[in-house]
Amino acid sequence: MADKQENNQAATGESKQPGQFEIQKIYVKNISLETPNAPHIFREQWKPSVHMDIANSVDDLGERLYEVTLSTTVTVSAAEKTVYLVEVQQAGIFLIADFPQELIGRMLATACPNILFPFARETVADLVTRAGFPQLLLAPVNFDALYLQHQQKVAADKAKSH
Repeated sequence: MADKQENNQAATGESKQPGQFEIQKIYVKNISLETPNAPHIFREQWKPSVHMDIANSVDDLGERLYEVTLSTTVTVSAAEKTVYLVEVQQAGIFLIADFPQELIGRMLATACPNILFPFARETVADLVTRAGFPQLLLAPVNFDALYLQHQQKVAADKAKSH
């Protein structure tokens, strides 16, 4: 029975084998920390406001390898002064094979950033502490929701242009 099913799959070109997803390398691509108002900012009482921008980019390296770079920028301000600005580009090389193209796009926009974000979060926390400030732990990011928002925006933009 199993041989018959395998022969049918071979004849129709269908494969039930799962795709391949592997982390090849995770690394910091770029890092920056600015404390423009130090040392005076340390003497002030401040209630910080935190603003975070996050984006990711993909570079197709060929041979089913993709570099995904998660760019995280955190600006902390108090009394209209910048306390510090941290920029981290956390990158990874991922092998993604034998998935439908639309699923690969989704994986690059969701699964890969989900893997990279904890590394970026740890780097931000470490840099902020080394700069003499209280530890900053970034809240988790729902990359699936961001992907869906982006897809909805693209669909809405397409509908407007037609």
